[in-house]
Amino acid sequence: MRDYRQLDSAVSGLMRSVAGAVILPRFRNLASGEIAEKSPGEIVTVADREAEERLAAGLAALDGGVRIVGEEACAADPALLRDLGRGAAWLVDPLDGTANFAAGRQPFGMIIALAVDGVVEAGWLYDPVADRMCHAIRGGGAFIGGRPLRTWPARRRRPIAALATQFMAPELRDDFHRRADGMFDRVPIPRCAAEHYPRLCLMQNDVAMFQRTLPWDHAAGALLLMEAGGRVARWDGGDYRIDDGKAGLLATASPALWEDARAALFEEAEREAVPALAVA
Repeated sequence: MRDYRQLDSAVSGLMRSVAGAVILPRFRNLASGEIAEKSPGEIVTVADREAEERLAAGLAALDGGVRIVGEEACAADPALLRDLGRGAAWLVDPLDGTANFAAGRQPFGMIIALAVDGVVEAGWLYDPVADRMCHAIRGGGAFIGGRPLRTWPARRRRPIAALATQFMAPELRDDFHRRADGMFDRVPIPRCAAEHYPRLCLMQNDVAMFQRTLPWDHAAGALLLMEAGGRVARWDGGDYRIDDGKAGLLATASPALWEDARAALFEEAEREAVPALAVA
């Protein structure tokens, strides 16, 4: 059985060390040759790659028996995602919010999660600029800066929603926005999961919706929010697992709000047989 208190200290220290050595020195200091397109619409920087190499080396030193599944390694070899539900795996996003980082703006962060047989056991989300560390342990709570983190009932007339619909076809995106505008106050997404989930935990936002759900983006944040008292589930209400191969997540600051948000965003779409729901 792992000592998660000791593990938290080691992983948090590793993330801070790599951020200080690799990421922060390059913030607003990237040369044009240090930014590349790794796939259409997706960019990578020298900071992403070097940070992943250092994080992978540090995690391997902590426990050489745990496989490492990093975003940049998977971009080069998608086969690394096979059998993600078997055995122990570190999920690593070395620089979440790369587009923001490359443009010289915030937010951006680092994400690490530890999963065993497809179940996320622990997760860390780090904002290097603010030196804000969030972490969670399955069944052991959520923390920010070492302090327990709990959501609370929002006292707002309309919940605040940040909907990541950028990967939808324009007509479907407009349809979801129309439904959301009938119930929520919509705000821009941060384009950074390392910021998106803490905003829900801190009650800055109440609702988040995602279509694309890559495991290194969402494993740690979903655990953080659920351990803080919120709810994260697939659009159809099914449990989120990193190995289920599905798309679509709805995340809210409370379980009750999840039901209201799903009704507002999806029940009409289901009656109308909206094709976007086929990805969930």
